[in-house]
Amino acid sequence: MGPIRGYKKRKKTDKRTEENASGSGSGSGSTEKEGPVDWWDEFSKRINGLQSPSKSLDKFEHIFRISRKTFNYICSLVKEDMAAKSREFTFLNGKVLSLHDQVAVALRRLGSGDSLVTVADFFGLNHSTVSQVTWRFVEAMEERGLKHLKWPSNESEMTEIKSKFEKLRGLPNCCGVIETTHIMMLLPSSDPSSHLWLDHEKNHSMILQAIVDSEMRFLDIVTGWPGKMEDRVVFQSSNFYKLCESGERLNGKNLQLSDGSEIREYIIGDSGFPLLPYLIVPYEGKELSETKAEFNKRHFATQMVAQRALARLKEMWRIIHGVMWRPDKHRLPRIILVCCLLHNIIIDMEDEAQGDIPSCHEHDPEYQQPICEFIDIKGVYLRDKLSLYLSGRLPP
Repeated sequence: MGPIRGYKKRKKTDKRTEENASGSGSGSGSTEKEGPVDWWDEFSKRINGLQSPSKSLDKFEHIFRISRKTFNYICSLVKEDMAAKSREFTFLNGKVLSLHDQVAVALRRLGSGDSLVTVADFFGLNHSTVSQVTWRFVEAMEERGLKHLKWPSNESEMTEIKSKFEKLRGLPNCCGVIETTHIMMLLPSSDPSSHLWLDHEKNHSMILQAIVDSEMRFLDIVTGWPGKMEDRVVFQSSNFYKLCESGERLNGKNLQLSDGSEIREYIIGDSGFPLLPYLIVPYEGKELSETKAEFNKRHFATQMVAQRALARLKEMWRIIHGVMWRPDKHRLPRIILVCCLLHNIIIDMEDEAQGDIPSCHEHDPEYQQPICEFIDIKGVYLRDKLSLYLSGRLPP
């Protein structure tokens, strides 16, 4: 399978999503009770022994780092596809895995990053069952979860995103922040393609490029390319780039300025990206004017949103954190996609359990992307207009 390109996002959890999240979501097993609350009470006793309801709740959020409401919603998303497969999975004691059991196993595998054997021991399963259940979950999420990763579909949704970015650090008409990170892999020397995945830091890795909104929600992703590819090349290979070049993306309402000029829609990125009419990178150089230095300060502060988003993605879904041992390079892009979908679902559900995860921006500490020297004159013009606007010299 080739690189995954152009997955996009929807704005908010709609009413039906909220209803599904708090609804029954009952599992496929005949002995399973209504909803994940009763399922967890029974399940936690099976793996941990008797414990009080409060400790059971704490244990659930400690293990999965999401609320039961979010867990229930995820179960409702994948229920149809996971139940449609005829094969039955069982615990070592012969008990059939219910829908909630299967989702719990998959989330534990993706969230902990533990080996198949470790996860299997935790749940009382065969390690091959953990592998098959997790992959079944990934396939179901690909089918049912994509509505949580879409580029805004109308002007109202985009206006809200732009308004939040302007409130954040003052950048007007900004539609997103782009950033890349490396998913590191340990490949055997016997793998004939291992040299293709060797990046400039001498690690085997796969690229994830993401565009995020001000709430750290992924709006568009590209993954599957070898880690040695520069940000510029990955971006210019993306469907997002092609849509921008053809005028089909970032083509919304312009901001009118007092001198009769306009500020179009754009995204921002770091110096690894080219300066384009719709992609604004910071000024280079040490001796910058006060206006340019102020622009860079605001640009950097806004860029941190994407860095924090990728750091949280890796911290929450630790299967893509650190070094993955001999991953299937054809399946890995799909796993990365599903981790991004789950990341967005947690934001859309306003999951309070996420408060325990540290907020940092170190998602790629070992990497420093080379500076891209490509400059489009229209990008220079827009960046200068933004600098003047932010300095108060060019009011709307």
